[in-house]
Amino acid sequence: MKNSLFAILVLGLALLSGCQSVYYGTMEKMGSHKRDILVDRVEEAKGAQENARAQFANAFDEFLAVSQVDIQDLKSAYDRIEDSFQRSERDAQAVWDRIDSIKRVGKALFKEWEDELNQYASLELRRSSEDQMNRTRALYSRLITAMENAASKMASVLDAFRDQTLFLKHNLNAQAVAALNQTTIKLRYEVDLLIQQMSASIEEANAFIAQMRAG
Repeated sequence: MKNSLFAILVLGLALLSGCQSVYYGTMEKMGSHKRDILVDRVEEAKGAQENARAQFANAFDEFLAVSQVDIQDLKSAYDRIEDSFQRSERDAQAVWDRIDSIKRVGKALFKEWEDELNQYASLELRRSSEDQMNRTRALYSRLITAMENAASKMASVLDAFRDQTLFLKHNLNAQAVAALNQTTIKLRYEVDLLIQQMSASIEEANAFIAQMRAG
């Protein structure tokens, strides 16, 4: 019990101080190596992407629904849109935060792996480990690229959501609804493309997790 409390304390201090080496060292003593941490963080990022994908689709549905709202109910419609936009922003930020956490542990993992290659006495085993490292790095790079591309697309869709939210805020009338309908129709392509990119990124995460767990 005392050891567990000590480990938790060290982890908390490491996170607060930003000392990643202390964090990784403590986690390894608890049985979780950088490889395991990386897989866990990819799992978390995949979950964040799934949440964001659903939220962006819901937000777009909210904008579409404005065209069917009675004029006297526009204020309530605006409140729903504003809330949905804010949730979309939070979910998008969560995705970026998860990507950053993956990149931190990924950088540490591959540095450690490269350093340990020099410790091999057997050239055959060294070459085998280096080949595995290169394959893993290629899979990792593809994953990060897919995640960052999808996350970047979220930014442009968020800009469009923000514009529509602001416009409706100051123009609660039939003319505003008509104008929003035109821009919302144009936005459908961007949202559909975002959903496709996020789905592709989630598939990359699934492939990476499966490969890492297979060894």
